[in-house]
Amino acid sequence: MNVAIIGAGINGLMSALELSEQGIQVHIYDQQQAGLEASWAGGGILSPMYPWRYPQAVNTLAKHAKYLYHQWNEKLFPITGIDFQIQQTGMLIFDHNDFAQGLAYAEKYNEPMQRCEKISQSKIKNINPRVSKNLQEAIFFPELSNIRNPRVLQSVIRYLQKQPNVQFHENIKISNLIPNKDEVHAIQDHNQNIYFHDHIVIATGAWSAEWSKQLNIQLPVYPIQGQMALFKTPPHWLPTMCMNKVMYLIPRQDGHIVCGSSMKDIGFNKDTCNDTQKNILAACFEMIPELQKFPLIKAWTGLRPSSPHGIPYIGQLPHLKNVWLNTGHFRNGLCMGAASAQLLRQHMLSQPLIEDPTPYSPNQLYI
Repeated sequence: MNVAIIGAGINGLMSALELSEQGIQVHIYDQQQAGLEASWAGGGILSPMYPWRYPQAVNTLAKHAKYLYHQWNEKLFPITGIDFQIQQTGMLIFDHNDFAQGLAYAEKYNEPMQRCEKISQSKIKNINPRVSKNLQEAIFFPELSNIRNPRVLQSVIRYLQKQPNVQFHENIKISNLIPNKDEVHAIQDHNQNIYFHDHIVIATGAWSAEWSKQLNIQLPVYPIQGQMALFKTPPHWLPTMCMNKVMYLIPRQDGHIVCGSSMKDIGFNKDTCNDTQKNILAACFEMIPELQKFPLIKAWTGLRPSSPHGIPYIGQLPHLKNVWLNTGHFRNGLCMGAASAQLLRQHMLSQPLIEDPTPYSPNQLYI
């Protein structure tokens, strides 16, 4: 089998990893270099933020991904020399309006990753002494982890580059699908070059709606901009992740603190905005006042592939027997990515499935 994967973000790369490990010949196409855009720009929390706010289909994939990333890191690190730097820091959430829902969700689903407890200021101080004294209560999730997403991408890319059955085609924009009855016969790039493959996987993230007309479907995936900021503190300065009012702080092992993030429906605009930056920083300083003492070293934006309810489309298009989707992960591309790719691989190769694929089926695109 010869598979073309269009899109080299986390979902395209993890799909390539899953398929190549099965001996499949994989070709990865991207309109720029692999591993950029939203996959690089995100924070790397290995859980949906406020999981009770999402459909269970999102949480179902996320619960698998943490363990899958640990497994992949164990396999890839000795070969690539790049550690994913998965940290189980836990997370403090300070949104009072979510306390009851968060505790009820943890009790209902009894998932180890989402185990939590409501704590008062004295215990908050023991867990994370950097937290503002004005925040008197929180729900604490001790099992939540974060992963350093640029390092994941670098490791996966380096590993795939070493595989004889994987080929990268970077800075090549695939613009046309060439149909032949009930399949796509070939794909064509913007320079009119044609490539023949047995199967096509579309993993183009925020750009996925561009395929709607050619595929004769309505693919409701469009960009939502998110803006981030990065501070540098001493290593291990902030002991936990923190979240309040949909703004988060994520500590890295070397002392970098990722702060985010905003949401703007402004198309493919990736410009940073001073007002947005001020809002992010104000929310972060409200949680961790001491952070103001440290240098802000970078700000950037990413384009999330928004979809209705944040449930990705994973599976085969019914009217095209060799075209598959793995896109539309919205804010949870990384935390679902490893499981999304595994589910796609199992589906493509008619193997036992980790979960019921129905909630992610492209069939709904025909309704």
